[in-house]
Amino acid sequence: MQKTALVAGLGSAAMLLGAFYFQYFMDLAPCKMCIWQRWPHGIAIILGLIAFFVPIRALALAGAAVVLAGATIAGYHAGVELAWFAGPDTCTSADITNLSAEALMAQILSAPVVRCDEVVWSLFGLSMAAWNGVISVGLAGIWLLAFKKASTA
Repeated sequence: MQKTALVAGLGSAAMLLGAFYFQYFMDLAPCKMCIWQRWPHGIAIILGLIAFFVPIRALALAGAAVVLAGATIAGYHAGVELAWFAGPDTCTSADITNLSAEALMAQILSAPVVRCDEVVWSLFGLSMAAWNGVISVGLAGIWLLAFKKASTA
């Protein structure tokens, strides 16, 4: 269980390193929802380290739950990018058809620099958020494998 949990935690570390690479080396600033997606990986790293040194079976379930929560956030974000869901008002474009000139100017001036509903990078038709969701589901599988190994030990 310990090595498998560590592998899952290292997978989350790789995801965070990738996010920081895009942010600091490719100048792709994260939106609010991108930042939300980073938190579960940070928690999974900590759980992986703890589980490596203290093999408590419940840690593996917690790791799976955390990365699945992250996958859910990533799926929601990908859906916002594809206009399937409405995103948070603070980082998506809004309907401006019924706004007065003053309200429109106030909205423009308060708009964030990075919007959540725009895809800034994609690979094979999937955005970073979508890839995060896919990989997070895979990491949840590794966590569940660690749980299974703990139950047979």
